[in-house]
Amino acid sequence: MTTRGAVLGMAEQTKTREQTKPDTKTRVAPPWNVVVWDDPVTLMSYVTTVFQQVFGYSASRAERLMLEVHERGKSVVWTGAREQAEIYVGKLQSFSLKTTLEPGHD
Repeated sequence: MTTRGAVLGMAEQTKTREQTKPDTKTRVAPPWNVVVWDDPVTLMSYVTTVFQQVFGYSASRAERLMLEVHERGKSVVWTGAREQAEIYVGKLQSFSLKTTLEPGHD
């Protein structure tokens, strides 16, 4: 192989390596919503107390979220990482609140 041929061959190998380089971009996991749904049985004061216990919310914030559940039929009461959202769903369900986990929006 001539010197020129060797240089061209090396350039082709370098080009191939660059094309097969793995994508190393870091992505942030999308958020998840903890949604509490209205039901005709649970007392509003109970829901407010549960929100304060589970999330540590102030009385005014817990009451605002409870009213949203009552008036709109549901409320997103927490948004964040999926693992923590799953924990919150389990806790709220253990208090007999109708709760689901939904993907949030980026």
